[in-house]
Order: sequence, then C-alpha cells, then structure tokens
Amino acid sequence: MAVLDVRWRLAGPPGADDYRAGHLPGAVFLSLDSVLAGPPGPGGRHPLPAPERLAERLAEAGLSDDSSVVAYDDADGSVAARAWWLLRWLGLPSERVRVLDGGYAGWMADGLPVSTEIPAPARGRLTPAPGSMPVLDADAAAGLARDGLLLDARAPARYLGETEPVDPRAGHVPGARNAPFAEHMAPNGRWRPAAELAEHYRRLGVRDGTDVGAYCGSGVTASSVVLALEYVGLRPPGRSAALYTGSWSEWSADPARPVAVGPE
Repeated sequence: MAVLDVRWRLAGPPGADDYRAGHLPGAVFLSLDSVLAGPPGPGGRHPLPAPERLAERLAEAGLSDDSSVVAYDDADGSVAARAWWLLRWLGLPSERVRVLDGGYAGWMADGLPVSTEIPAPARGRLTPAPGSMPVLDADAAAGLARDGLLLDARAPARYLGETEPVDPRAGHVPGARNAPFAEHMAPNGRWRPAAELAEHYRRLGVRDGTDVGAYCGSGVTASSVVLALEYVGLRPPGRSAALYTGSWSEWSADPARPVAVGPE
C-alpha cells in the first residue's frame, strides 16, 4: 500500500514543512504545485500536469500499475481528492485509490503513530493511460451550467462575488450552483455519512443520471465534489462527474467570459 502526503494550503505554510515535522509512517510527500499540477498559465493556476511527467514522479514515489494508494491532507480531503482524481485520470481503477477520512488531523486524534523518517521507496513502473476521468474546458463548463448542472465548490463569499482573494474577478460561472466542499464535513472532522451527503446533493439538483460537473478556484477542491458524488453513488451513467480543470482561475482571467454575482 502506497501512502501519499499531499498537504497544501492556499495561503501556506508549505505542506513540506508539516511533512518533515511528522507524517504517517512510510508516507511520501508530493507537492501539489510541482507534481499534482502543471505550470500555471492560461489554463489556470493548477492545470493538469503532463501525464508522462506525472507518471514519472509517481513512479519515483514507488507507485506501479498494480499499486493500491491512500492519499491524505490536513483534514477535509479536499486536496487529497486532487491526488485521488489524478490517479484515476491516469488509469488506476477506483477500487485501488482511496482518500483518508479525517486526514492527518484525524490520524493524530486517534492516537495513531507518526514518523519523521523520510522513506526511500523502490522505484515503481507506472504506465500513463490518461482519460479515465471526464474533464471540461471553459466552453463545455458554460454549456453544462446552461443545460445540465455545474457545481461551484468554493466558499459562498467567493461564489457570490463578495470577495476574491486570488483570481482576477469575483463571482461565478453564470448558471452554476454553489456547493461548498466544506459541506462534506461533519462536526467530528470526518466526512458526513453517505446518506446525508446524498440528500445534500439531491437538494442541489443532482439526481441519478444527472449530467453534472464541478469547478472551484483552480481545479483542486472541486475534485472532492467529484469524489463525494462517487462516494454517494450520484453520477452520470457509466462515468464520474466531470471536472472543469481550469476552473475559476481560467474563467475569470478571460475578459470575454461573463461573470455572475449574487445567489443566481
């Protein structure tokens, strides 16, 4: 079992510092910015990495085509879901990729062992086969917001256009509905039961067979919406919900793209 530490925060401090201070025994640290994303640019702040480069870095971390993987972040799974999504996109089957519920905080709360030893895993062999998870570009996201269901995973204040701490413009994709990823969490710091989450997403308009996609600031935390929909069994027929990988960082940087503010 390969264990990946992908702790990251938008405003810092660097997750690598936390990893060196303590991590799950045997866990290998992967940087969101340099491994789980490509260089920032017109495609957003965290565009998809080149599949060959991603596979190379994962192989360096000890992963192979037959690996089982658990990813964790600080607590809520929103960053670990990006690793989960990328591994699925790269071709690993769903039954062999997991996210640790509660993350590092939950592990510590349970009194489980931690380590400061930096492992040196044997190099694996991972064959990239990208395309297993559906993606949206800006035009497809606009169409889904109009004709299907596009979920915005950001905090309500960013969705409403009341504040925008990172990207060029405040607001949301016209027609998108707000589905903050923080709603996945129960008061005990773990994910809410599947039945509760299913009801939450049904209230947002998700039904069995709904054509649904998700976006966030840069395509990271929206991965947890895709994960949640798979967890509760609400997804389009035969596939996972789609991820708008460029997300708001791409959309808002294009002055030709319309921006909505307020609750609709």
